[in-house]
Amino acid sequence: MKALHRAPLLALLAITSCGIPATGVVEAGGPASGALPLTPVYFVEDGRLVAMQRNTGRPGDPTDALRLLWDGPLAGEGGTGRLDVLTTELPALPTAMALPSAATDVPGSPLSDSSGAAGSSASDTPTVTVAGNTMTIRLPAGMAGLSDLGVRQLVCTATAAYLLTRPGTAAPAAEVTGGGHLVRMSDARCPAR
Repeated sequence: MKALHRAPLLALLAITSCGIPATGVVEAGGPASGALPLTPVYFVEDGRLVAMQRNTGRPGDPTDALRLLWDGPLAGEGGTGRLDVLTTELPALPTAMALPSAATDVPGSPLSDSSGAAGSSASDTPTVTVAGNTMTIRLPAGMAGLSDLGVRQLVCTATAAYLLTRPGTAAPAAEVTGGGHLVRMSDARCPAR
């Protein structure tokens, strides 16, 4: 009879003392997730806008998407057999400070601060803010000569990036300011992504 009472106690001791020490939470990086979504960046081909899908460290960040846009089209982008068919209507930035490449911008690095690039001020790089249902794209001072197609490149790229991580959200109205510009438009004139 005593042996029957000891059997469960022995089984419990065998299970709890298997020799594996207790540990706390072990940090092993971020949570599991799938591939990051690609950001549509709008370039010009034969006088019309076309979306090229790009990787960025911060999907959904319109300012980061504009960095990709100012980097220009990549070699061979736009299809095989077509050389240098993608262009941009955007003028060069008005400062000697080059806009940092978003392709190498990593969150937490000096480039990822909200003012734009390390060593530059917010006044010499384009910035995007969203308040309510209005997206404001601020151009640096001295940026002149922006065509209607160039404005559409900015608006379509920034709006597509913003909506990328906000499914079901209505597209904000866009306002492009700075550099002598004040243009308001929606993404209605943007081609499908």
